[in-house]
Amino acid sequence: MEYRTLKNGIRMPMEGFGVFQVKDFETCKESVLNAIKTGYRLIDTAASYGNEDAVGAAVKEAIEAGLCTREELFITSKMWVAEDTLPTMKTL
Repeated sequence: MEYRTLKNGIRMPMEGFGVFQVKDFETCKESVLNAIKTGYRLIDTAASYGNEDAVGAAVKEAIEAGLCTREELFITSKMWVAEDTLPTMKTL
């Protein structure tokens, strides 16, 4: 596995497991859990996928089972441009 060291010293894996189009809760949960079991430590999701609850359930189960710690995992998510995450210049 290839890693990059972030400015805060944490090593982040460059390969991750994506859950795009995995809509069914149980299928997504089991897929993420199996990915963690096989060594993935970066899980990629997005609010628009509608499966963040299943990802969270898998992460919780993996941690409770002792497969990993929360500190070892990277959960990445994406937002649509339409989602206002930054103030506009008018509000600055």
